[in-house]
Amino acid sequence: MAGALPMELCFAAARAVTPAGRAPPTPRKRRAAGAAVRCAATAPAPMGEKTEYRDGPLERAFMGLFARKMEKYATAKKKQPPELEKTTAKKAVWDWDYESFVDVSRRVMVGRTRAQQQEAVREVLLSMLPPGAPEQFKKLFPPTRWACEFNAALTVPFFHWLVGPSEVIEVEVDGVKQKSGVLIKKCRIGASRYLENSGCVGMCVNMCKIPTQDFFTNEFGLPLTMNPNFEDMSCEMIYGQVPPPLEEDPVSKQPCYPNLCSMSTPSAPVCPKLQ
Repeated sequence: MAGALPMELCFAAARAVTPAGRAPPTPRKRRAAGAAVRCAATAPAPMGEKTEYRDGPLERAFMGLFARKMEKYATAKKKQPPELEKTTAKKAVWDWDYESFVDVSRRVMVGRTRAQQQEAVREVLLSMLPPGAPEQFKKLFPPTRWACEFNAALTVPFFHWLVGPSEVIEVEVDGVKQKSGVLIKKCRIGASRYLENSGCVGMCVNMCKIPTQDFFTNEFGLPLTMNPNFEDMSCEMIYGQVPPPLEEDPVSKQPCYPNLCSMSTPSAPVCPKLQ
């Protein structure tokens, strides 16, 4: 997602992943120190319905910081009453909610081509990093199997606020099986949380999938491919796999969600935002 905060900046120990075929361990109480950033959620809702999330102040702060950066590229909101505009202007970062974050993403799309939308997200991501961060990342995380698996493990706890529940899975990269995949069960952005709340195929692809793939592959030097499933709103992230050109990617042929997206064009065979 739209863009997503690089979780590699959170240099913390990755949470242990349950090996395939074993029953998950008995849940333990979360430690007060070094706890991962998580937001409570119910089980993913059925297709067409939104999952209920209970974001805390820290999760809202992440949304607010990211949304404020994106506001620079967003079109202006519709004229509001003076008292409401005053309230909005004084909004603290922890007062933002996910719907407001998605609204900013929509307004970034307005009046921009696909390439311009993706460039806007790239600029936002770069603006949130300290100078020289991409170069340092390349030194710390060269594209090895260890780096791919480490980043996959970090994605689960540190991207939860953005995409919702996920888990590390085994994938095959260049003929080698490794645990460098992440399955986002119902993306909060679309297939993730982002997709689920926006309901927009174009927003999922232009504001999340392509910019995130490009950022990791080209800025950080760590290949990443994201495969959203528009049937069940899940999404698979594969660290170490070079993404294909959009023209060769199945998502380039994806039609709109006519019943979910307010910007949809039901008569079009492909989402207009992908063209």
